[in-house]
Amino acid sequence: MTAHVIEDDRELAYRRLIELGIALSSERNRSQLLEKILLGAKEMTNADGGTLYLVSDDGQELRFAIMRNDTLNIALGGTTGAPIPFPPVQMRASDGTFNYKSVVATAAVTGETINLADAYNTAGFDFGGPRAFDERTGYHSQSFLTVPLKNHDTEVAGVLQLINARDRDGKTVPFSEEIVPLVEALASQAAVALDNQMLIDAQKNLFRAVLRVFASAIDAKSPYTGGHCHRVPELTNMLARAADQTGEGPFADFHLNDDEWYELEVAGGLHDCGKVTTREFVVDKATKLETIYNRIHEIRTRFEVVKRDAEIDYLRGVMAGGDEPRLRAERDARMAQLNDDFAFVADCNIGSEFMAPEKLARLEGIAAITWQRTLDDRLGLSWEETARQPTPVELLPATEHLLADKHNHIIEHDTAPLAVDNPWGFRIKPPAHKSNLGEVYNLAIRRGTLTDEERYHINDHIVQTIIMLEALPFPKNLRRVPEWAGGHHEKMNGTGYPRGLKRDEMSVPAKIMMIADIFEALSARDRPYKARKKLSDCIDIMARMSREHHIDPDLFELFLKSGVYRAYADIFLLPEQIDDIDIEHYIGHVHPVSVAAAE
Repeated sequence: MTAHVIEDDRELAYRRLIELGIALSSERNRSQLLEKILLGAKEMTNADGGTLYLVSDDGQELRFAIMRNDTLNIALGGTTGAPIPFPPVQMRASDGTFNYKSVVATAAVTGETINLADAYNTAGFDFGGPRAFDERTGYHSQSFLTVPLKNHDTEVAGVLQLINARDRDGKTVPFSEEIVPLVEALASQAAVALDNQMLIDAQKNLFRAVLRVFASAIDAKSPYTGGHCHRVPELTNMLARAADQTGEGPFADFHLNDDEWYELEVAGGLHDCGKVTTREFVVDKATKLETIYNRIHEIRTRFEVVKRDAEIDYLRGVMAGGDEPRLRAERDARMAQLNDDFAFVADCNIGSEFMAPEKLARLEGIAAITWQRTLDDRLGLSWEETARQPTPVELLPATEHLLADKHNHIIEHDTAPLAVDNPWGFRIKPPAHKSNLGEVYNLAIRRGTLTDEERYHINDHIVQTIIMLEALPFPKNLRRVPEWAGGHHEKMNGTGYPRGLKRDEMSVPAKIMMIADIFEALSARDRPYKARKKLSDCIDIMARMSREHHIDPDLFELFLKSGVYRAYADIFLLPEQIDDIDIEHYIGHVHPVSVAAAE
């Protein structure tokens, strides 16, 4: 007696085949897809057990993916998470020929279905494995239906093997020939679904790899960014997990599905992609006069020229019969003053102290000192630099100032600045010029080393990030990447950039990434321009930012209560940075009284 189609009803079998085909085409989870393939085939054939094998990437072996047996209550692989303790089936024998002794390898190699009524009484195949299994378990493997999974290119992606068809009384019988076409149809649909899933996974893995390469390239541009583009996505994921799992409070209803987790991963990986447009020498600008190199060397040479002039004036005076002691005293005083003035200029160049009004006045006085240039300053210039030179040409010798803000120090914008009504909604006002390399202008920077133009250029990375991301044709499941990635420089009170968004105008993922970006920057251990901060110092700063309506207070409280801050610190901070923190000191004190009060 043979196994018939379920309930001897061919129409019901076809209907079940259609249902399984629809289910397979819509399944996104790989493990669940594999289970549906095997369990659906078992159900259609009333098989007691079955195994699904997948062809390895190199096409040399069949690997166990999922295994089921009702009699022995075996459930391995798939969603169970239980490993299958059997080695892969080799597609070729030791001599390099195809392994036709294995029934599953033969089905994979030939692409043909193999239906065996009784394995123990079948010649041509080696069933040593099933026999050993039967001896260990007391089971009896009898009927086998082995079907290759062929995709639309007739490539074999795997093999479905069903064991021991059962009749209505539970007796083991051969697999009916009338059910074979249905199982083959299911296997074909399964192969296409599996192929599609593999393509999707391959695309995701490729995109992830591209994101990692892109992030590494951005981080490699400057030691000042370190591993920022790698760590921010990690911290974003950690805080998002905490929000997803909290189950109470402001984030009780916050949950992300698989697509949204991937969307957040992509947004994190691309959150600083606009930094590819940022000039390294601006980001790395350690002194006020630094461009591609530190121009203090030019200034020093000019001071040397003026000192040499003082020496020459002294010698000329002596040769003309002047009072040598008086001339020497004047020379020495002048040189001492120049030495002191240069030391002052060099100190201003460091940018470590605030430039008070009296310092600015002294700087202007030093800039008024003149020297004579006898060489044409247009020789050896690029066409672009020549175009910035003033007209008409100065006659030689020309009087130059020791420190100068010249016409050729001004570099205009390459493209027109963004209009107020720009399509992205940016609200940042660009400076009048792209760059101002003026020496006095740069030395007079009140605090730090960056001019307004340079600070705008650095901040512009988020503008470029949004423009780049919104230009990409993201699929529907990634459509929020630009919004999630482009908001980490906004502030809850609307004073951030580039859009001036307020708290209620931003999504939870965007606000999570904001906290991740800030905390990573504060706690980073690999910034050469600043000392490493203690963990407590970072939390103090962020608590103040919460009170001042810069970051979301609810998320900051979750950041503390969930222990995310400490979990991240244990992974990415140095041991000497990690100190004890009493989070109760911050809980309940991080919430602002009202947003209106801060505006």
